[in-house]
Amino acid sequence: MTNRRDFIKGAGALALANIVPINKALAATDKLTVGVIYVGARGDYGYNQAQAQAAAALKKMPNVKVVEEENVPETVAVQKTMEAMIEQDGATLIFATSFGYFDPHVLKMAAKYPKVRFAHCGGLWKSGNPSNISSYFGYIDECQYLNGVVAGHASKTKKLGFVAAKPIPQVLRNINAFTLGAQSVDPSITTHVIFTGDWSMPVKEAEAANSLVDQGCDVLTCHVDGPKVVIETAEKRGAMSCGYHASQAALAPKGYLTGAEWDWSTPYRALVADAQGGKTPPNILRGGLKEGYVKMSPYGAKVAADAKTNADSIKSKMVAGQYVIFKGPMKDNKGGNAIAAGASYAQTDITLESMNYLVAGVVGQI
Repeated sequence: MTNRRDFIKGAGALALANIVPINKALAATDKLTVGVIYVGARGDYGYNQAQAQAAAALKKMPNVKVVEEENVPETVAVQKTMEAMIEQDGATLIFATSFGYFDPHVLKMAAKYPKVRFAHCGGLWKSGNPSNISSYFGYIDECQYLNGVVAGHASKTKKLGFVAAKPIPQVLRNINAFTLGAQSVDPSITTHVIFTGDWSMPVKEAEAANSLVDQGCDVLTCHVDGPKVVIETAEKRGAMSCGYHASQAALAPKGYLTGAEWDWSTPYRALVADAQGGKTPPNILRGGLKEGYVKMSPYGAKVAADAKTNADSIKSKMVAGQYVIFKGPMKDNKGGNAIAAGASYAQTDITLESMNYLVAGVVGQI
């Protein structure tokens, strides 16, 4: 079978006119072909696995065909994969799941194929970009805050560890939310952060996790594509852990406390339903716990009853829209004012998507 990445459009290939327009309803018997592209392995216990779980949900929907390709780098290779899915497989909805796929790759393909809908994960679409792009993302910092609450109850050393890939706003928002959740339990708690420099750096992730345990951190979490290494390292070293992206409970039966998980089936199903119904989907899709975009892993054996009660109470308030994570006065970890007194940012506030600071109590630098 021809590798989609190596497929090259030839003379006489499928004309654009033969591709189903995104605003035309499919007949009841027509199959919608959906392409899903992953930057890593689908079974990575992390980012890609969470996306693959949503793709699996699509396969159960009537009249939907899903074509997938994994380990596609954030280079021109992803353009070739997208084009092949469109030309070879007839895909009219493409999920380009990795952050780095957007610019320039999704932007170029969306301009080239205006009748195909491109769904990109990461929240980067803005006015002026091609209108056939949908940007989906979730408020997983709600779950990271709850991770912090549980970690704050569990920690004996009052030092938490965070292995992070890159200091982009989404990552900083998670580090800060995790820290603030822990500090809601004990204001003296600190979070020690090590940035590895990229999304998948297993050796550096192991080194970072070991270093954090050596520094006295007794609960570790992370924001990398595949948390497997961090969670397994914590377990081997006798530290507790909070997961990310998908559940890693099976990797750490002793120390896994809970985790912040995506439920991408919610936006996936919505975009497929719009395509099947001939509706033009929104350019921005966002949601948190209330909307079913994110969820918590079940509590592990080491989570005490008071921690569960506290976290569950805060979660209920979040779902009801009555809990604000980011509000002033709030200092950054350099002593400056991160959020002024009286200021308050709801989860939907676009200001949070350009976060460029670490809060007081985080030990580390951007």
